[in-house]
Amino acid sequence: MNIFKELYQYRELLKTNVKKEIRGKYKGSWLGVLWTFLNPLLQLLVYSFVFPYILRVEVEHYTIFMMVALVPWTFFTTAIQIGASSIIGEAGIIKKVYFPREIIPISVVISALVNFLITCIIMFLFILISGVGFTPYVLLFPVIVLIQTIFTLGFTFILSAVTVYVQDIAHFVSIVIMLMFYATPIVYNGELLPAKFQWIITLNPMAQVINAYRDILFYHKTPDYNGIAILALISLAILFVGYEIFKKLKRNFVEEL
Repeated sequence: MNIFKELYQYRELLKTNVKKEIRGKYKGSWLGVLWTFLNPLLQLLVYSFVFPYILRVEVEHYTIFMMVALVPWTFFTTAIQIGASSIIGEAGIIKKVYFPREIIPISVVISALVNFLITCIIMFLFILISGVGFTPYVLLFPVIVLIQTIFTLGFTFILSAVTVYVQDIAHFVSIVIMLMFYATPIVYNGELLPAKFQWIITLNPMAQVINAYRDILFYHKTPDYNGIAILALISLAILFVGYEIFKKLKRNFVEEL
């Protein structure tokens, strides 16, 4: 419980760090925070052309089909990639001032979450304009976002701490994320995978999250509640293990940095 007390005591620093992460990402660019919208939209534009017209993927409202997966995926990858190097990036202040080290990875995930929620405004507008629309299942959206945020924070705790000791991890993460993109049903329907490869979807937490988003926002059907409940428990376990690893490794951050 001490961590919650410390985070509350240093809440202003946490707020400042979140603002710095959001503003610093686009510092010096003309469009600034507008890149939060443009990055996923430009990706969407490319994929919306390549897959339906060149690779002949036949899915009605394919743009929306992919958008409800690509936007959450961008949230996850942004937090993981930036978070992996976040402790190293703050080496200077860590060596000089004491503050809860947890603030650094937490601020990275929160800033990525804020960008994600901003982008969701555009996504929801696309859903409305396209005619796909909404059903009461959209009320489950905050639950899925919470689950995704929990396991994203858990992974960020692990990667940010381990990278201090093994800096090659940050480069390895980029390769794993690239492979995970194709192992996650973002540009395709996971049900089209042959049965012998379905275990990839089952073991991939982001695949489960993407399927849940698609169920409530695109297919307008009841998501797999059992799957969501299991994923929630796994996410909490990842957060617990991730924090324990971070707590143990942070003791020697100053020496390693």
